Amino acid sequence: MTSTARSSPASELMLVSTLPALQLIYDTAPIGLACLSPDCRYLLINQRLTEICGISVEGHLGHTVRDCVPALAESVEQIVRSIMVTGEPVIGIEVAGQRADQLDERSWVTYWHPLRMPNGEIVAVNVAAEEITERKRAEREIRGARDAAETALRHLRDIQDSLIEAEKLAALGRMVAGVAHEINTPLGSSLTVASTLQRKAEQFAAEVARGNLRRSTLIGFLELVNDASAQLVTNLGRAAERVQSFKQVAADQTESHRRSFDAGELTGQVLSQFARQLRQRGIALSVNCMPDLAMDSYPGPFGQALTNLTVNAMTHAFPGGQRGTINVSIGPSGQEHIALSFADDGCGMAPDVERRAFDPFFTTRRHDGASGLGLHIVHSIVVDRLGGQLRLESKPGGGTQFQLVLPRVAPARRTEF
Repeated sequence: MTSTARSSPASELMLVSTLPALQLIYDTAPIGLACLSPDCRYLLINQRLTEICGISVEGHLGHTVRDCVPALAESVEQIVRSIMVTGEPVIGIEVAGQRADQLDERSWVTYWHPLRMPNGEIVAVNVAAEEITERKRAEREIRGARDAAETALRHLRDIQDSLIEAEKLAALGRMVAGVAHEINTPLGSSLTVASTLQRKAEQFAAEVARGNLRRSTLIGFLELVNDASAQLVTNLGRAAERVQSFKQVAADQTESHRRSFDAGELTGQVLSQFARQLRQRGIALSVNCMPDLAMDSYPGPFGQALTNLTVNAMTHAFPGGQRGTINVSIGPSGQEHIALSFADDGCGMAPDVERRAFDPFFTTRRHDGASGLGLHIVHSIVVDRLGGQLRLESKPGGGTQFQLVLPRVAPARRTEF
């Protein structure tokens, strides 16, 4: 029976160092290189790799990893044992450390390969270490910048949500102003009629008390009561209708619940709130709604989109008291969609303005207090909430037209607006 004696570290060093090609690689390589014996002693190491611990090349040779880099010894020994057993390389192991004479931590990525004799026997393990300190620092900076950007984006979205809510309240405020006038007119007429009726009733009662009531006076009083009653019923009915319409539109826009409704009727209700403002500005409103436009969707956002389109037209299409016309038409588009056209014959948009019209916070009237969210909200509602399509066509001096195509049945789940 013969036995094979394990070679000493000195003989292993001599064996490895006699390989000229290997020595040349060690001397010229731009990365750290070392050769470890099976018991984790340094047989070769180049100057580049000594930067990990600051010990010279001579201070490494013949010494163990545990002597030179005790913090990494256990991991290194485990890798070397694995290679000696399996014969397979171990690659991509990251190493980080901080030398006693340096303040900053440095990082390397290491690659471990077996060194074999011609007969296949593994006599050592080659280690290559590429410093990735700058890459790690850049990755940390990128992560920090990304986190800062995400924080800023969340903050911006919070601000945008607040502005959108403010825009909704502003739209309701404008609607309230219009409704107040619409209610005031029939109520004022009713008050006049009621005052007249009260005065005539007092005169009639006085004549009855004096006992000289004539037939003609009785007939005249009855006719007055009949006429006044009819006027009161008509005017108060108009006021009640306006109040009910406003309550429904306001509830829809604040609650945003899904329900079934007629798109034509809702369009008329929403646009009627702006009748007074449009008249005051000399803007004619033409509304053409076909019947039987049933939808199962979100009437609040639908009304909000119409409101914003109307306000946008009053603000941008007819500047400086310019007069004009807004034409709104709505009808079926196939079996499953409706099409709504909102067009004006105002000043139109320049190509660069048209291209950015739906961008958030973009406005050409910021000096007038515009937020730049009106059309952005319209786009978000039509596309994200109602599941529809929105197209804009405009020419300078040639007016602007918005084409909305909406599904009769809104998608089941859409981003909340």
